[in-house]
Amino acid sequence: MIGWYVHHHGWGHMTRMQAIRPHLGDEVTVFSSLPEPGSLPPETVWVQLPSDSDAVVGPDGVSREAHELGDVTAGGTLHWAPLGHPGHQARLAAIAEWVAIHPTSAFVVDVSVEVTILARLLGVPTISVAQPGDRTDAPHRLGYDLADRILAPWAPGTIPAKALVGREDRVRSVGAISRYDGRARTDADADDDVRRVLFLGLALDPVRLAQTRELLSADGWVVETAGAGTDDRVDDVWPLLSRATVVVSAAGQNSIADLAAADARAVVIAQERPFDEQKEMARVLAAHGLAQTVAADASPAEVVDSIRRAADTAPRWDVWQVSGSAARAAAAIEELAR
Repeated sequence: MIGWYVHHHGWGHMTRMQAIRPHLGDEVTVFSSLPEPGSLPPETVWVQLPSDSDAVVGPDGVSREAHELGDVTAGGTLHWAPLGHPGHQARLAAIAEWVAIHPTSAFVVDVSVEVTILARLLGVPTISVAQPGDRTDAPHRLGYDLADRILAPWAPGTIPAKALVGREDRVRSVGAISRYDGRARTDADADDDVRRVLFLGLALDPVRLAQTRELLSADGWVVETAGAGTDDRVDDVWPLLSRATVVVSAAGQNSIADLAAADARAVVIAQERPFDEQKEMARVLAAHGLAQTVAADASPAEVVDSIRRAADTAPRWDVWQVSGSAARAAAAIEELAR
């Protein structure tokens, strides 16, 4: 039995689990504050955890936010451990109770320093998923120190992860993990005479997206979006990725992995994130010549210029090592589980 913690921020952590899960032979129980997805692979159980960030009504009848209950970082040792928060206590208790009942061969944590600590204290071999950006703060260092394995979802030599220096014997760099790895590219809907640009996710705010779209349409581009607005969520973006001349995307790990799987010409706009993970990703992409990069506050005209430049490039995405990455990640997990 393998335990797997999926962080609730965004959908990237869940998507990564879903890409790796089919390559694992063991049963998997997933813990997350996210609701259970519509379908799960066989022998996969989803345990929805209570929130640890809701406001709490105290004995005095006053409602307080989680961060108002006291020092949530335990003096800078942790990232999030609100004092006396029922949801925080219940979620950790649920994991501990499950481990006590089920013989657990390994626990994958993507990502939480606190859950890494809990799993290791319970005597379970623990795999921590690394992330780009500056992770040299005390909580990250503690989590990496306690992990029996560190799964780095990038190709060796691409992401300069300073926090992993000195821990290389436990690091497994498997390449970027995409849900579309191995899927055949489809050009059935493409027209070679049509220039198409796909805005993937929230790379631009609604106002600048509308202005950029207007400029592109005036220049003869066909503009498509997926997850860039309030009503354009697309569960399967592969056909849109396959036929796009250029894709405009934020610099999240999963989005970039999908671009690599599609061998896409791209413009990448790094968003503000903790620990500057997207800015770091954008710097790496630019250094390898894999994408045009523009600042988060770039004007619509600057974005359009970058799209035009991207259309004339031929990036070599093989350096990102998407092919077989999910299987390599599963092998790293099973290496520890056995």
